Amino acid sequence: MSPRRNYGFERWQRETVRRTRQEAKRERKAERSGQGEGGPEMGTAPETGVPAGQWEWFSPSRGRVAVTEARQRPAGDAPDDWVLLTEGMEETETPGPAS
Repeated sequence: MSPRRNYGFERWQRETVRRTRQEAKRERKAERSGQGEGGPEMGTAPETGVPAGQWEWFSPSRGRVAVTEARQRPAGDAPDDWVLLTEGMEETETPGPAS
């Protein structure tokens, strides 16, 4: 059995110690955030995806991705199961009015 605690002075003293620790913690946190430093500079994100003028293909049987020139299928043996993922950043021509 644990010893009986005196709920008078000792309890008040523990609360005081807890409060001072919390205040010190808040002050340290305020100092860190008050400096305006959120971490190292990240810079700009690199461009992801396929470069302009290239197509990206995926083969489920091979489990890999291939990049080719625009409008060209990847050369390879059977099975020919390449799936076109992206068409790059090419600008497509808008169709003219029907005549």
